[in-house]
Amino acid sequence: MEEEVYDAELANTSRDTNILNGLAAATVAVAIVFLFLGISYAEVIKSDLNSDSEDRGIRVPVWERGNLEYITNQDNGSVMEFGKFELVETANEWNSTHVFVEYELPLEEGGAAPNGIISLAYWLPNVPEGTKVPVIAEFGPYFQEPSVQTPTIEVPGSWLGEMIIDQILPHGFAFAQVSVTGTGRSNHCMDLMGTAEQLGNDAAVSWLGSQDWSNGNVAMIGKSYDGSTPWQAAMFGNEHLKTIVPISGLIGVKELMWKNGSAEARAPIMHNGVYGSYGFDGDEEDYGNLCPDYLIGPGTGVSAWMFGSEIAGDYWAERYFLDRVLDNYGGSVYLIQGMHDWNVDPHMAVPTINMLKDRGIEAKGLFGQWDHDYPDRPIQLFERSDMGGRGGEAFPEMIRFDWMQDLLEWFDWYLKGEGWQPELHVEIQSNQGSWRIEDRYPADDTTEVVMALGSDLTRISGGSNVLPDGSTGPVYESAPLESDMYIQGLPRLHVEVSTSTVGGQLYALLEDCNGSDCIHIGHAIMDLRYHEGGEELSSTWTPVLGTITAMMEFIALDAEIAAGNTIRLTLLSTGEDYLPASTSSIVTIQDGEGSTLQLDTYENSDNPNVNRRYFTPPACTHDICE
Repeated sequence: MEEEVYDAELANTSRDTNILNGLAAATVAVAIVFLFLGISYAEVIKSDLNSDSEDRGIRVPVWERGNLEYITNQDNGSVMEFGKFELVETANEWNSTHVFVEYELPLEEGGAAPNGIISLAYWLPNVPEGTKVPVIAEFGPYFQEPSVQTPTIEVPGSWLGEMIIDQILPHGFAFAQVSVTGTGRSNHCMDLMGTAEQLGNDAAVSWLGSQDWSNGNVAMIGKSYDGSTPWQAAMFGNEHLKTIVPISGLIGVKELMWKNGSAEARAPIMHNGVYGSYGFDGDEEDYGNLCPDYLIGPGTGVSAWMFGSEIAGDYWAERYFLDRVLDNYGGSVYLIQGMHDWNVDPHMAVPTINMLKDRGIEAKGLFGQWDHDYPDRPIQLFERSDMGGRGGEAFPEMIRFDWMQDLLEWFDWYLKGEGWQPELHVEIQSNQGSWRIEDRYPADDTTEVVMALGSDLTRISGGSNVLPDGSTGPVYESAPLESDMYIQGLPRLHVEVSTSTVGGQLYALLEDCNGSDCIHIGHAIMDLRYHEGGEELSSTWTPVLGTITAMMEFIALDAEIAAGNTIRLTLLSTGEDYLPASTSSIVTIQDGEGSTLQLDTYENSDNPNVNRRYFTPPACTHDICE
């Protein structure tokens, strides 16, 4: 989950010229659209859409953005509106100000407790005297850490900070970078999202929201680890935290590395092996980096893989955020996720987006077929998109050059109360590249298609046994589809199995095949000790003498399968980057009506009777898209 550092320096002169030209063209384009199309948004999407009775200029709904002159030939997206404020100059060359925020750590946290210190830097717009501004902040472990090439926290991060300072700050926003505990110049240990880190984040939000230059409203944004800290801060119900923008962030640490009890290869060593060196620099203050959770972290990871349990205490419960967000948070959420993210799987976002909506939290989703990245980076999205169902089929339509403008409009509304309330829908891209709008995701109006193993899905190779070495297992395939099929959300595989011992593991690979040419649709995995689903150990069973039903759920997917193609299902003991099961066992698959693949399908049209609409974002004109 380490942050990638990109050279995101913007071509300001070229951008400004393009924006001026674009604004003129946009005015004409919008006038034509409203004059001749006369679209009634409410007739197409039933909830959360604004009326078209007002001339919104370039701030049009997402389905109209393809008509405007966005800048689509740069290495990242750009806003379409100039901000009028320059940076406030400070004593350093980056025009930033550094401070330490003190907060109290519980004594049981050890290390530097009770004297917690958080290091942060901030940038201000040069607004008229007495004007107060909201703050957009990125919290993470990567500032002033040599491994990610940030010499000091006072330097804006090239991956996101430069863009916000250059494009959004001039509209009257402050920006801040915050080092979490045990990283950069913040003291204590590298707590890997534990209590100490959570309390430090909350203290920094309160500090940013209570300065005499602040209007009291704070937003948090970031990707990966920096996309997980917003969930942490939202748990506290802090009155200053008005909105969060998690990009491939974690709703919980165990959820990053485990699915139905099955562990990724990094799971046992995530705490100390990946982040263990952060905060240690060999000086006399390193004693403050020693705390109990740092010591038990590796053992807890190994224990969870071997025994499905915690070695001691509540290490994982302490690091699960979503339940406390749902209970306490009063702000909004703009949730962004790559549907082909190898690092932070999309089960962090799906069905999280619906859980937020069901709790009355104002939430929007942006789910594209990219990897572990931002939505607007053509070079990175190209390099990380492979054909064969790994994002390549959706390139370059996946690139969202309207994203920075989208952020500006989001922050204007939720931090200033200006502009129009954003549409609170989900923008989802299929694996073949098409974008559409759903009220929720998964949607409520899907139709379930059930295929039984052994009949609807015929076994075409392999025996009934899945061997624990991952080498072989049964392969099933459907008849050629009579019509196109559109699948979304969280397919299920409920399969009856028997085992030679208590345990074993199943990995399911779902593919779209045209003859022997197959592409990945999705996958699922389960440690059979968790065969009832979820993250709790299931009740025991008697091996050999009886069967159990493994209630598997696929990682979220969105796929189009053409008529004439087939659906192929392969069962193995492991796949992707998952570890073999710690409980080795031969697993025997029972064909029949008790073993079924369940797919949620949807209608692929702009039917006014359903809350769904297709749209085309601004088209990429970057060299890499040619």
